[in-house]
Amino acid sequence: LVRFDTLQPALDAGLPATVVVDRPVIQQILLNHGIPDGTVRIKSRISRYEELGQGKGLKIYLEDGSIAYADVLVGADGIWSSVRRQMHGLDRNADGFAASGAAGGALTESEARKMAKDSVLMAEGANRRYSGFTCYAALAEHKASNIEEVSYQILLGKDKYFVSTDGGGERQQWFALIREPAGGVDPEATEDNPTPKLTRLLNEFNKDEPGDQNGDVWDDFAHELLTATKEEDIKRRDLYDGSPLITQGWTKGQVAICGDAAHPMMPNLGQGGCQATEDGYRLIEELSNVKHTKEIEGALKTYYLKRIPRTAIIQIIAQLGSDLLVDFDLMMTIPLVGPFFLLATQLSMPFILRFLYTPEF
Repeated sequence: LVRFDTLQPALDAGLPATVVVDRPVIQQILLNHGIPDGTVRIKSRISRYEELGQGKGLKIYLEDGSIAYADVLVGADGIWSSVRRQMHGLDRNADGFAASGAAGGALTESEARKMAKDSVLMAEGANRRYSGFTCYAALAEHKASNIEEVSYQILLGKDKYFVSTDGGGERQQWFALIREPAGGVDPEATEDNPTPKLTRLLNEFNKDEPGDQNGDVWDDFAHELLTATKEEDIKRRDLYDGSPLITQGWTKGQVAICGDAAHPMMPNLGQGGCQATEDGYRLIEELSNVKHTKEIEGALKTYYLKRIPRTAIIQIIAQLGSDLLVDFDLMMTIPLVGPFFLLATQLSMPFILRFLYTPEF
């Protein structure tokens, strides 16, 4: 058992212990109070764009057939970014629809099935890495039995792990990551098995002897959260990330990328949305100093140079942490290596948390 103090690093950074704001709530606040009516258009992905010359803006072609003109284009369009595809000269199949959240909460079941297959092809064209994990996730309407003592918990086993965190409002967010090849989908619901996802997960994280297929008997807490979750609330998608785009960059001319388009990362640090938010802040700061459209290119380059060190570090930590977590039990059987890894993890975590909790915009 390894325990980390997540409270003190937050207090040291001048932050409250826990603040949980749902993404749809943030989006609704922005729609109602942050931008003029009619600004947001849905189902209008970017097909391609043309730069009209330095300081002269861009001509942007949308998939619905319409054309837009702008001084600057920011691709905040996810890991399969169409803006990044053109910016970096990637294959045509490198872009596509990207889900939000660790398990694609915005996807319908049919969309998730299609994306599982499409992502295998897009990853090859987009130079993205399949993490080796498929991820099931849900937000359970349930007050965890240990919520007063534990706000974030990881249960480890061979080739899988189970993560839970306080979702606010007597809700618990959980993730089940299982190592398997990319592109897999769950069976369709039938009369004999109306809950295929839940059935699989209860077997994968079995709390009763003889345990799962590896012989691991899991803590009751995973069972508690799984049985408190409805089948239709469980989402699944394969997890992809990527190496820091240090040589390729995030900007070209009057175009930039941000969020998962620029720095996709594993979800175990909970930093995907956080770093995208920091990107947005830095973009606003740099563009607010622009006095003439000819200065846009320089402002975007400054944005990239200020953001790449922090996001690169977090990408690497998230990827390394995820890879090590699933082999934790194996490392603990190796003399000297296991105890050293355990001690290093215990000592380094406070510094990692302070780094994450101290925004560097």
